[in-house]
Amino acid sequence: MKPIWRVIDTGLRRAAENIALNRALLEARQADESPSTLRFLRFQPCALLGFHQSVEQELNLDYCRAQGVEIQRRITGGGAIYFDETQLGWELYLHKRDLGTADMQAITRRICEAAARGMQALGVDARFRPRNDIEVDGRKISGTGGAFDGDALMFQGTLLIQFDVEKMLRVLRIPAEKLSDKAIASARERVANLANLLGHTPEMQEVQSAMIQAFADEFGVAFETGAISAIEQARYDSALAEIDTEDWVHMLQRPQSDAPIVEGMQKFPGGLVRACVAYDRTRQCIKQVWFSGDFFVSPKRAIADLEAVLRDTDVADCHRCVHEFFAVREVDLLGLQPADFVVVIQSALSRFEPQASMP
Repeated sequence: MKPIWRVIDTGLRRAAENIALNRALLEARQADESPSTLRFLRFQPCALLGFHQSVEQELNLDYCRAQGVEIQRRITGGGAIYFDETQLGWELYLHKRDLGTADMQAITRRICEAAARGMQALGVDARFRPRNDIEVDGRKISGTGGAFDGDALMFQGTLLIQFDVEKMLRVLRIPAEKLSDKAIASARERVANLANLLGHTPEMQEVQSAMIQAFADEFGVAFETGAISAIEQARYDSALAEIDTEDWVHMLQRPQSDAPIVEGMQKFPGGLVRACVAYDRTRQCIKQVWFSGDFFVSPKRAIADLEAVLRDTDVADCHRCVHEFFAVREVDLLGLQPADFVVVIQSALSRFEPQASMP
C-alpha cells in the first residue's frame, strides 16, 4: 500500500495570508501535526522580500504604491520577487525521512526533475537547470527554492502561466536602463510562459493534475485531497497576526545610501562594457550586477547567467567567480576577455569608495 500524502489548493490570496500559511504548514510538519503535503497557491499582485532584505533597498516603492502592489516579507531568505495571478505556486512540505537525505542540492535536483516531468506531460520540453531553475529551450518557466526547519522541508516553486516580466522589473529597484524597451524585450526572451508554449491557456486543474501525478510517481505515494486542519488554522491565525503588519514588513530598515547603485564602463577590443553594481556597504558585498554595452557574446544568455552567479558575492571573491564562470562554460566572447568584466566592476566600485576595491 502506498503512503498517503495530502494535496491542498489554498487558492488566490493576499501575500500576507500566503506567507502565514507557509509558516503554519512548515511548523505543523516539523511538529508531526500534519502529513507530507503538496500545496498549490496563487498570489494577488505583490512584491516579496527575502527575510533578510530591506524594503527601501530592494523595491521601487513609488511604483508599488501607484500600482497597488502589496509588499510582504517571506519567512525564507533569497532575493525580492514579484508575484501575481499569472503564476501558479507549488510547495512541498516534507519530512527528512521522505527524502532520505538532507543534501539540498540532491533534493533540489530530485524535486525539480519531477516537476519538469509534470510540465512535460502538459506538452512542453521542460528540463531542470542547476542550480534551481526549470527551463524550456533555455528559457525559465519555473524558479524554485527550499529551506529546512529542523527535520521539515518547505520546497517552493512557481510555474509561469501568462507572466509578463515587465511589471517585475518595474517593481524592483534596478537601473533605469534595464527598463528600456530593448532591455524589457530581452528579459522577455529569457522566460517562457506555459500559455504561449501551448498556444492556449490550460485549465488550472489540468496543470495541477499533471504536477500531482509527477510527484506521486517520483515519491511512490498516493495523493488525497485535504484541507487545512484545526491545528494548522490556529498556527495560521497566530502567524498572520504577526506577518500582516508594518512591523513585520519593515523589520529590517536600511537606507538606500547603504546599498548604492554605481556604474563603471570601459572600452575593450571586443566593445564597450558597462556594469551597474548594487553594492552592500555593510557587508562589502555585490548584491547584483547588470552588464550592458555594445559587445556581443554567444550564447546571449551567458551574460544573464554571469549576473546570477555574481549575485550576493563578496567583493574579494568577484575575480575568482568571474574566471571560474567562464572556465566551465563554452562562451564565445568575440574579442572580450573574462578579466574585462572584472575591470568594469572594479571601475564601478572605485567610483563609490576606494576601499571597495577587489584584490
